[in-house]
Amino acid sequence: MSKAEKRELKIRKNTQNVSLEEFEALINRYGKIIEGGNHPKAYINNHVYPYKRQNPVNAKYVEDILIIIDDKQGG
Repeated sequence: MSKAEKRELKIRKNTQNVSLEEFEALINRYGKIIEGGNHPKAYINNHVYPYKRQNPVNAKYVEDILIIIDDKQGG
């Protein structure tokens, strides 16, 4: 199991207290981060998801990104 896979598994097991670095690494694994406007935006598949850069990342952002990732894999 790769380091990226282990990181994702850790995040999936507990969406609380996810560091900003781990969160953005997860986004970059499946898409990209675009800067601009008030907040950065995660681009994964056809989804655009703005989020706040805070450490730790709000669990709602983590859960929403995981839903988007799962949607990409299923479709």
